[in-house]
Amino acid sequence: MVEVLIGDEGMKALGAALAIGISAIGAAIAEKDIGAAAVGAMAEKEELFVKGLIMTVLPETIVLFGFVIAYLILG
Repeated sequence: MVEVLIGDEGMKALGAALAIGISAIGAAIAEKDIGAAAVGAMAEKEELFVKGLIMTVLPETIVLFGFVIAYLILG
């Protein structure tokens, strides 16, 4: 029923939007928790700055995977 109302291209766009949106929300939640822990660790030991920065950036790869999936859906 939904496919009849939206159409084939609309379903592809909806799938691509969900792939990027859900991966972005998941990355934001992970980055929030990691960022808070990294700031706490850097407050105690300043030499943990680089490790905290790397760990804070890692969840962004999830968004890149979501973008790749969206590209494959629309491609």
